[in-house]
Amino acid sequence: MTSYLGIDSPAPPINVQHWLRGDPLSNFQLGKIYILDFFATTCGYCRPALTYLAQLQEGYRDMGVEAIAVASREEAATADDARAQVDAWVSKWLPYSKIRIAFDYSGEMDEHWMDASLSFGVPQAFVVDRDGSIAFIGHPDMLEDVLPKVIDGSWRASAEAKNAEKTRIAEGETYAAELVP
Repeated sequence: MTSYLGIDSPAPPINVQHWLRGDPLSNFQLGKIYILDFFATTCGYCRPALTYLAQLQEGYRDMGVEAIAVASREEAATADDARAQVDAWVSKWLPYSKIRIAFDYSGEMDEHWMDASLSFGVPQAFVVDRDGSIAFIGHPDMLEDVLPKVIDGSWRASAEAKNAEKTRIAEGETYAAELVP
């Protein structure tokens, strides 16, 4: 694989089977900033990460920031069982959250977002900039520092962003090489 989803790449489409919370979103609106956070109900850190994501959305809503949580790696016997697991988990742990929650069992979101960006674990955050391009891929903990720079337009061209991207890709390539027998 030589082509990666990374900073400045056009954001792939949002193609999910179900929206468990919030209105469906079929594409990114230019002028808005979106944070997509991939999660799983079996991930211990995903609950605090999604709580933090909801706080970020509230804090930056007036600046055009919207958060979307994507469950795309839920394991269950059927898609309906997996969706029910995610729905129950969200109801239990994020009952008052105002972020959109999307569910994809097809593997398409994983393929076009996670796999294409060499992202192997959750939670994993993707920031889509106002022009529909990827501005950041990384751990949600980094959003506190990155998001204000994405909002003011200084992040993508910064040396900090380029170094973070180089490091992320190198780590992903190393991890991917370890997976191949």
